[in-house]
Amino acid sequence: KKYPKAYQQEGYFKEYDIMIPEINKTVEVKQDKKSNFTGNIVVEVEMPLGKPSALSVTKADFWVFDDGEYYMWWTPKALKELVKPLKSTVFTGRGDNTPKKAYLVRKHMIKNNALKIVKV
Repeated sequence: KKYPKAYQQEGYFKEYDIMIPEINKTVEVKQDKKSNFTGNIVVEVEMPLGKPSALSVTKADFWVFDDGEYYMWWTPKALKELVKPLKSTVFTGRGDNTPKKAYLVRKHMIKNNALKIVKV
């Protein structure tokens, strides 16, 4: 509502999901409703293994985690600092054909340190 010219990218576009022309900013949206049950938010960095993806290659100005209840806003730089001391894990997600490398970040860490939190 605040930025009526904002638009979502069509199809697969790995750099970002939403462009906001009024402020010349981009947003990557990561939905993780399963975090309401696991207590973890998945932050992907490689998929398939050895190929940088998601946080490793993002061009977005902001990342928004959507857990179905809240939108939790982050900058990629702050998110990279958050995961730096954490240990990554490798797993194959439901619906994926190849394993990914990701950080399982405790949801409270994402929520409590977000730039902004908006109720869905």
